[in-house]
Amino acid sequence: MSDIHSERILILDFGSQYTQLIARRVREAKVYCEIFPFNAGLDKVKAFRPKGLILSGGPSSVYDSGAPLIDKAHIELGIPVLGICYGMQLLTHIEGGMVAKSTKREYGRAELSIHENEGLFAGVGEGGKAVVWMSHGDRIEKMPDGFSAIAHTDNSPTAAMADEKRKFFGVQFHPEVAHTPQGVQILRNFVYGICGCKPTWNMASFVEFSVGEIRKAVGSRQAVCGLSGGVDSSVAAVLVHKAIGKQLTCIFVNNGVLRKDEAEKVQETFKDMGLNLKYVDASAKFLDRLKGVEDPEKKRKIIGNTFIEVFEQEAHHVGGAEFLVQGTLYPDVIESVSFKGPSAIIKSHHNVGGLPEKMKLKLVEPLRELFKDEVRAIGREMKMHGDIIDRQPFPGPGLAIRILGEVTGPRLRILREADAIVIEEIKKAGLYRDIWQSFAVLLPIKTVGVMGDERTYENVVAIRAVTSQDGMTADWARIPYELLGVMSNRIINEVKGVNRVVFDISSKPPSTIEWE
Repeated sequence: MSDIHSERILILDFGSQYTQLIARRVREAKVYCEIFPFNAGLDKVKAFRPKGLILSGGPSSVYDSGAPLIDKAHIELGIPVLGICYGMQLLTHIEGGMVAKSTKREYGRAELSIHENEGLFAGVGEGGKAVVWMSHGDRIEKMPDGFSAIAHTDNSPTAAMADEKRKFFGVQFHPEVAHTPQGVQILRNFVYGICGCKPTWNMASFVEFSVGEIRKAVGSRQAVCGLSGGVDSSVAAVLVHKAIGKQLTCIFVNNGVLRKDEAEKVQETFKDMGLNLKYVDASAKFLDRLKGVEDPEKKRKIIGNTFIEVFEQEAHHVGGAEFLVQGTLYPDVIESVSFKGPSAIIKSHHNVGGLPEKMKLKLVEPLRELFKDEVRAIGREMKMHGDIIDRQPFPGPGLAIRILGEVTGPRLRILREADAIVIEEIKKAGLYRDIWQSFAVLLPIKTVGVMGDERTYENVVAIRAVTSQDGMTADWARIPYELLGVMSNRIINEVKGVNRVVFDISSKPPSTIEWE
């Protein structure tokens, strides 16, 4: 076991939307952690050998029928335990205390009164007060034997509790969210001061460790990688290339729905980095199969299936390839083992996930332990170009799902030009790295306009820009009016066939980031 994994925290997930955020906060403290579903077997929990256990929040009440519960044995491993919100209520329930509905639900900002600034609250709050974020309808009516209150709010007499002897702690608020300003300090107090972990998780060590593991797994054999030019596949390709060099062949498929000049830029970038890159222009095949198709799900499936077909053909030309490199990230892994099962399908995801079974290749997923921000950090560690590692997420089906309605050559031309203007102006304004995604969408409607004293009936382009941490939730970016004006003027004046530009001010949820 590498030193980067020797100090470990385990998080049991009870369905909270914030669970990944807990893991990110722990990782930011340079301590490795993983998320298991709450119903992970005790043997699996023991085998992980954590130095501390965190019970996440969740939407349930411990007394609900079918509420997610764990056996008492899960918390009797002789390691510190921290329960957050539902996790605190569950800890109370397991230990024989009493949880009941609160007469007044507590959501949003609250003032926490800390009894003593030590242990979990060392260095937290001024004058014994701290701002925290609450989100609960239940509260602790009776603490279990051995526990005492260590903080309260006006509505929660037991907003935090502790059994100092066994190092069991519970907090009714969410320390992992930004709305709890000193929440990171609270989590670090638990990880460092209470669990005794040391900060061994860092990207330099991860690169060194991964290179060794990849070399050990692949040996002298050949591997292929489906390179899209996006952050995940690019970092995965460079990391594997660092390990096995020319034994890796990267296959870059032009699916015909790439951004302006993207195919040329990707080829130039990766050939300059010394990667063995095979370029396949299959744009005609993709666009032919998209003819007449308007339904977004059909578009996605056509593009996904055609990609697999083209990739499979090209991979067979790589003599003796036995491994497939994929840029799978930790959120993908978490989703696949969620105790709730797969989330409701909002849209199909274009990935090469169907390839291993079909092609009988062994998977190499060097990034499967990482979050997106860590992947970018790995890229910087390997001195990758900023244009790649800072690139905003781009969907696998590309511009096909940013053209509402049928995908045609003329409509692609309009969107490519408009999208290029949006990105150029966002970068010029210095906002590109602050915005999660910014792009143009071509709508399936036309509107009346006046250009050069003549009536026009042309297309509408929507500008979409959102801020987010992980894409799971997002808010529309507050772009300055002056910048919106510049983008609108340029698109209407420079892109033939557009006479109106609108700005999307919808958040996720209820909207999605992409329009299709």
